[in-house]
Amino acid sequence: MMNRSPHHLEDELCFAIYSAQKYYNKFYTETLKEYHLTYPQYIVLLVLWEEQKPLMIKEIGERVGLDTGTLTPLLKRMEKESWIERHNDIHDGRKVYINLTQKAKDFEQPIKQKVKGCFSLIDMKIDEYNGNVDLVKNIGIKVKELDKQLE
Repeated sequence: MMNRSPHHLEDELCFAIYSAQKYYNKFYTETLKEYHLTYPQYIVLLVLWEEQKPLMIKEIGERVGLDTGTLTPLLKRMEKESWIERHNDIHDGRKVYINLTQKAKDFEQPIKQKVKGCFSLIDMKIDEYNGNVDLVKNIGIKVKELDKQLE
């Protein structure tokens, strides 16, 4: 177990993650600007592109880590921009399914290529990228477990 007390802001893991997240948001804002997509909208599209089937709002929320109250207005904006369609279940009207529109299907590859092209400008090898993803995931798991203990 680590016994460490904060000294300098720039040396703190929490600040490093916070700063990186801010830079990532700016990176994605600029990268997705021509498509009029925000980063949260992009990750919703990633889930729908991956699944290739209609998903309930709750399922999308679980995958992207957003609650229904945050996700619903985001989805309404995406629907207004013709990225998704919302459909109520015919047997249970409370269940709302989200499906990709033809526009979203047509733009999947161009958007992914744009993001990939921007990432290619970062001096990072694929092994380093994958290692960083695993590292951040593990940090998230540990903090999530700690949060449960503190509740």
